[in-house]
Amino acid sequence: MTLYKRQNNTGYINTDNIMKVLLINGSAHKQGNTFTALSEVAKTLEADGLETEIVNIGNKPVRGCIACGACKRNQNGRCVFDDDVCNSISAKIAESDGFVFGSPVYYGQPNGALLAVVQRLLFCNGDAFRYKPVANVAVCRRGGATAAFQTMNMAFNMMSMPQVTSQYWNIAYGREQGEAIHDEEGMQTMRTLAHNMSWMLKKIHGVATTAKPEGEPWKPTNFIR
Repeated sequence: MTLYKRQNNTGYINTDNIMKVLLINGSAHKQGNTFTALSEVAKTLEADGLETEIVNIGNKPVRGCIACGACKRNQNGRCVFDDDVCNSISAKIAESDGFVFGSPVYYGQPNGALLAVVQRLLFCNGDAFRYKPVANVAVCRRGGATAAFQTMNMAFNMMSMPQVTSQYWNIAYGREQGEAIHDEEGMQTMRTLAHNMSWMLKKIHGVATTAKPEGEPWKPTNFIR
């Protein structure tokens, strides 16, 4: 497998400088359906020659932003609240070239804990995100995924970040743990998203490739049973 490195005017830079995509699992369930969808993205990205890391926000309390402005005064990319996952994620932003945020759907909305993390990350360390591709993924049992997906996109629309799309909205379906793997169209959507992300990153970083991603034959999946 070829690992694709960021390039500059002198060609490839050091071997540790492989392009990397950071995936944030916004579910309290470490290996639930959101993780299943993100894992399909990560596996495909790695097959395309990129490094990946999946980070779980977990099930411990997450603070919301209180607009205190301390992070702006400190200008260190860290939130003043240092007792949850926000700052540990923020420390990974500068070394990452692209991002995928995944969330389960709660009442037609993303997980509130993930929204709190995203809002604080962008406020305290927004410059490290700018001009880097991002994609969002919503996972649900039945309804509300498009509303949640749109909500997740809103914040990144304000950050000069190219948004990576797929053959459909970035949605997967499943209820029981790991059930989303049986959503064939959803998993295909995740793979297409990953191929589009890797193609975009290679374009941005000057890797000599012009070939567009080849799509798979469509696998329409219905859920009446």
